[in-house]
Amino acid sequence: MSRVLVGVKRVIDYAVKIRVKPDKSGVVTDGVKHSMNPFDEIAVEEAVRMKEKKIASEIIAVSCGPSQAQETLRTALAMGADRAIHVEVAGKEYETLQPLHVAKILAKLSQDEKADIVIVGKQAIDDDSNQTAQMTAALLDWPQGTFASKVEKTDAGLTVTREIDGGLEVIKTKLPAVLSADLRLNEPRYATLPNIMVKFIY
Repeated sequence: MSRVLVGVKRVIDYAVKIRVKPDKSGVVTDGVKHSMNPFDEIAVEEAVRMKEKKIASEIIAVSCGPSQAQETLRTALAMGADRAIHVEVAGKEYETLQPLHVAKILAKLSQDEKADIVIVGKQAIDDDSNQTAQMTAALLDWPQGTFASKVEKTDAGLTVTREIDGGLEVIKTKLPAVLSADLRLNEPRYATLPNIMVKFIY
């Protein structure tokens, strides 16, 4: 069975009305509700479903960011992840954190944790970069299945249905591989209170 690494990003909640700072240097984040990037929720859900189907043996959630990113990791754990890794990046370093930096971190952790599958959301709703999965695959020299709307396990690896401009494309990939989750891949489950309590009360 596969070990799955899932990248989760803390972003301003999708329901929050964004306000630009007076000096136009960015958006107001202080006192604003944050949550897990919605596409990353889909990535976590897919990993959990893989574990339920006995495709995956362990799910490791990873988040790069300030101390508040631990809240995002707690949500991933409550959804069904087995372990969480917080790579603390704060202050000016966090403000200038780019997809390539995150990809290098994910690639290194994938090797250290002996992951077989890396799943991230296809893009983050704050910067919309849509680069991390592709860069991670390039750094690892692994095949990639981006914009995945369906993932199936085969004897040889995975069959991935991708959302493309012209409709759908089906590709076959060997493992290890990097995937990015599209909107129609699944419907994420809620992080229930009992799960949160089981995971965090010692």
